[in-house]
Amino acid sequence: MTEARSSKISGLDAQNQQLEKARTLSEALPFMRAYAGKTFVIKYGGHAMGDPELAKLFARDIVLLKQVGINPIVVHGGGPQIGAMLERLKIKSSFVDGLRVTDSATVEVVEMVLSGSINIQVTGAINEAGGTAIGLSGKDGSLIQARKLKRKKRDPDSNIEKVLDLGFVGEPVSINANVLEDLASSDIIPVIAPLGTGPKGETFNINADTAAGAIAAAVGASRLLMLTDVKGVLNKKGKLISEMTAAQGQANIRNGTIKGGMIPKTETCIKSVSDGVEAAVILDGRVPHALILEIFTEHGAGTLIRKAPKRYKKRRV
Repeated sequence: MTEARSSKISGLDAQNQQLEKARTLSEALPFMRAYAGKTFVIKYGGHAMGDPELAKLFARDIVLLKQVGINPIVVHGGGPQIGAMLERLKIKSSFVDGLRVTDSATVEVVEMVLSGSINIQVTGAINEAGGTAIGLSGKDGSLIQARKLKRKKRDPDSNIEKVLDLGFVGEPVSINANVLEDLASSDIIPVIAPLGTGPKGETFNINADTAAGAIAAAVGASRLLMLTDVKGVLNKKGKLISEMTAAQGQANIRNGTIKGGMIPKTETCIKSVSDGVEAAVILDGRVPHALILEIFTEHGAGTLIRKAPKRYKKRRV
């Protein structure tokens, strides 16, 4: 191949790439208009938070959302980081039904990691990407009022139901939406650690998915977006379910299509839409720019859950 021909092909490739970018921006415009002024709650965790490059892209995407008029609220997890710190401090911990049993020593570490290192990292990345993020704990401004989470488990041998004591594991009772609504009218992006305050001032460790769902409902969010380490909800053939109603989600749990760790995530989404969130989405945080693909493209990138089917063509709006 001659040098001139090679240069011409290279030039065409560059032009095609530019055209593809232009098409993407053109496709995104209707969604930008539709979502301007809306609030999106994003639960951030899993591999997306642990990978430095994905963390950088996530921060840029959050800044972009703010720039186009969307009000993003980030709620982050931190299970692996908490586990690593507990191990380093030689504090033993156990899990029951996916929830970490949290005694007084453990809750101190949980608060240190969530409100400290992780929250600082996430806010720092967003600020470095050009945004104005502030870190909050659910304890700040009484943002999340919580109570002790009670779980029951039936003994398979005796068939006796017992109440499990998970320690300082909590569930949201109320959300002080005024704190977040004041921030929505500013340039500030809130980044929230999922901790709550109990009636006696005690600190409760709250599952990040649960906290994000409660916050989304309290602020009347247009979207709850939950980043996971899987594509979304899969059917029995392993194919992505692009969209389903809350009723279909419940049916898929009952018939075994949705199983394991995807059950509580789907239940959180179903509860959020029943509490007033327009739609909830479970999507793969390992995919670069997963948020942008979900929000600004016709077909999205994960599983969207609504209370009822949409009556017009653009399913993602």
